[in-house]
Amino acid sequence: MADTAATLPNADSPPTSNVVQNPRPDRPLYGGFSRFELELEFVQCLANPYYLNHLASQKVMQDPSFIEYIRYLQYFTQPTYTRYLSYPGPSLKALQLLQQEKFRQDILSPDIVSRLAAEFLLASIKSQ
Repeated sequence: MADTAATLPNADSPPTSNVVQNPRPDRPLYGGFSRFELELEFVQCLANPYYLNHLASQKVMQDPSFIEYIRYLQYFTQPTYTRYLSYPGPSLKALQLLQQEKFRQDILSPDIVSRLAAEFLLASIKSQ
């Protein structure tokens, strides 16, 4: 019988096939993702009006650092970055609306959330 212990992975070290290698050591990874990937994911989440409502209900949108972050994320409006968005219409519209204080307050209304959800759904269908 063959020695099976020689074929089993070492329990002290993770399997090398699951280890994420950073192709750009000069740019750190955050949980295995680049900063751009995380920002892209966040901007795409903004296309969900229910997520916007959740952020507003948690008072995240009142934080000046959140407003600055939204301003920073405007780089996604440039065609170089827009091409990475799955649904650019709703994502970019949300980025635009989030710059307005009135919208950040109005998104708490279930009626506004429902109307925005219908508009975003229609826009995402048209963009396909």
